[in-house]
Amino acid sequence: MNHATAASSRWLREAKCLAVRPCEDWDLVLGDGPVLAAAIHDGHAMRDSLRERLLIDTETRRRDEDPLTGLFAGVGDVRLRARRSRFEVDLNRPRDKALSSDPADTWGIRFWNGELPAEEIEHSQAIHDRFYAMAAELLDALLDRHGSLLVLDLHSYNHRRDGAEAAPAPADGNPEIDLGATTLDRGRWGEVVDAFADALRAQPVAGARPDVRENVRYPGGGYFPEWIHARYGNRICTLSIEYKKTFMDEWTGQADIARLYDLREGLERAVAAVRGAFGA
Repeated sequence: MNHATAASSRWLREAKCLAVRPCEDWDLVLGDGPVLAAAIHDGHAMRDSLRERLLIDTETRRRDEDPLTGLFAGVGDVRLRARRSRFEVDLNRPRDKALSSDPADTWGIRFWNGELPAEEIEHSQAIHDRFYAMAAELLDALLDRHGSLLVLDLHSYNHRRDGAEAAPAPADGNPEIDLGATTLDRGRWGEVVDAFADALRAQPVAGARPDVRENVRYPGGGYFPEWIHARYGNRICTLSIEYKKTFMDEWTGQADIARLYDLREGLERAVAAVRGAFGA
């Protein structure tokens, strides 16, 4: 372990109050508690050498990122928000898919002007490597301190892909909040998941109870929760939370502030409802 790594490790283990570690690729805010909230698709930054190769405009790219999910991360004792666009490095996919020019990996949309050079792919994979090295160090330190953790993997999804004037996707396959619980140990954490979902449903959103269901949109899960489960097993309960973009207009980017804060309050209440199940 070199001096820089040793210093970082000490910081993770010894910090007692809220502190921030700046980084060009992500923001990490560390507080003392067993709840980590991560918005790994919130970022929009992209290096110039990649931006020049894009076939799409800024609005189209932002539509398939997860803007504003970083605001939900404020419910965590520890808060992690990616700064880089998922199209520069997708931290919720395996390393070999972290940067892809294959439309099959991007909902059939061609984002890039031809094949990407090997050096661009390697650059993005290096960011992916750094992120997972940091995440391992962070989770190791938090488990040393607390014994068990709740990780909230925060995302959003589009439901108006047919166009700004077209009808939204049917509600039966598109809940307001989709709880992804594909990797957690239900024998250990099933009651937590149920209590979390009940608390989300109890908080009105725009005057109505939100539709909260489990494993509807992405029943296969994502790489980040899979990696956590493979490394830590039932010591960590990871919930991947997908918010339907009713809190914003996915075509204009205009936020519905009242709805956004209703959803945020529901998430705060859900965390409070289950917090007692975590920690030493």
